[in-house]
Amino acid sequence: MSQQQQTLRQNVSYSGVGLHSGNRVTMTLLPAPPNTGIRFRRMDLDGKPEIEARIDNVSQTNRSTTLAKGNAKIQTVEHVLAAFTGFEIDNAIIELDANEPPIGDGSAREYCKMLEAAGSVPQGEKREPYCVTTPLELQSADTLMSIFPHDRLKISCTSADKAGRFSQFYSVELTPETWKLDLAHARTFCFFEEIEFLIKNGLIRGGSLENAVVIRDDAVLTTEPLRYPDEFVRHKILDIIGDLALLGRPLCGHVVAVRPSHTANCELARLIQNQMRRPMVAMQTFVPPPPAPEKAVAKPAAEAAAELLQDGGSLDVMQIMKILPHRYPFLMIDRVTKIDGNKITALKNVTVNEPYFEGHFPNHPIMPGVLQLEAIAQVAGILMLRQAENFGKLAYFMSAESVKWRKPVRPGDSLKIDVELFKVRGKIGKARGVCSVDSEIVSEADVTFMLMDA
Repeated sequence: MSQQQQTLRQNVSYSGVGLHSGNRVTMTLLPAPPNTGIRFRRMDLDGKPEIEARIDNVSQTNRSTTLAKGNAKIQTVEHVLAAFTGFEIDNAIIELDANEPPIGDGSAREYCKMLEAAGSVPQGEKREPYCVTTPLELQSADTLMSIFPHDRLKISCTSADKAGRFSQFYSVELTPETWKLDLAHARTFCFFEEIEFLIKNGLIRGGSLENAVVIRDDAVLTTEPLRYPDEFVRHKILDIIGDLALLGRPLCGHVVAVRPSHTANCELARLIQNQMRRPMVAMQTFVPPPPAPEKAVAKPAAEAAAELLQDGGSLDVMQIMKILPHRYPFLMIDRVTKIDGNKITALKNVTVNEPYFEGHFPNHPIMPGVLQLEAIAQVAGILMLRQAENFGKLAYFMSAESVKWRKPVRPGDSLKIDVELFKVRGKIGKARGVCSVDSEIVSEADVTFMLMDA
């Protein structure tokens, strides 16, 4: 990987048809100063507005990735962004006279030709790749996306349709060479039964067998033979690379994807961005500082605490404070009423004296939903800390999924917190939590966290 930022040596242009509009569009790539990143510029709009290729500007992910800022938008950005990542180009302006790049042949081949013609030049500023520090994971329906620490960008992907047809797997470590040889020529594809819906909704006015592969039953319809025996999964990897380019900097990590989509790709990018934006200490849900060295817990105390967490046990608040490092005003548990295997039940008595009620909200006190999420995370952490070797560690929050707040929690309510730890992998735990008041669910969430040394 290049150590210096790079931009284009000269301008280069290409004209073609837009996939969605079917209109003629001209795209010009221009050099840009260091730290500019990749930006789209709408030459056909007043003021020639620019949209940075950043995850914060994603507005839609239905079958392609769309960026928007103000009244300007750009559709189907993933293929051209993947090409910039593959060629390790950090800074460039992409001028367009319409709302989407030309689709070319449905792959990144034409964009590669443009970048090779433009050439690249190193710049004075250093590249600053982001290396994933801890694993991240998201799951939705049949889609699973994970990323693990790795010294380069590596992607291992499995793709298949809803019926399990054309299941393919491919794994590749991204370099300029593997990009040009193994990924850039893989074309977009769709299933024949989807075409009527796409046409009726105006989603592929520029679509044809010239720029897409169509799958009908067990047949593959294309104007030329498949470019790779596993072309479909390679195109999925191309899309992942383009969507993760929206992080705005090079990425090091091993992505493991099962049936990815643009929506899932962008959600993974947001998880990574959240990790990028805050140092590890600030990431933790369990926020109090680690105990001073002179107060470090000796092994006998750890074993004693583990004994408190046996099945069928219950804990009062003094016992809870021997296990969790939290203190006022951030201890969200008053009592653990039951421990049963991977399940635990706890209580939080919500009183009008809670400090957050002073501002949330004056004359209308409501317990913040994020503190209910915090309570779930603390209760889940107790299950992970029941092993003596884990005692004294801190549980760092990694992600929250399927979060729902259903009803407000007010002073006088007794908040019951039921948590089930349903996945443990080493020091990483994933738990499902439900908060209820008077047997009525008020909030729920799936939380993922990692145990770290204090």
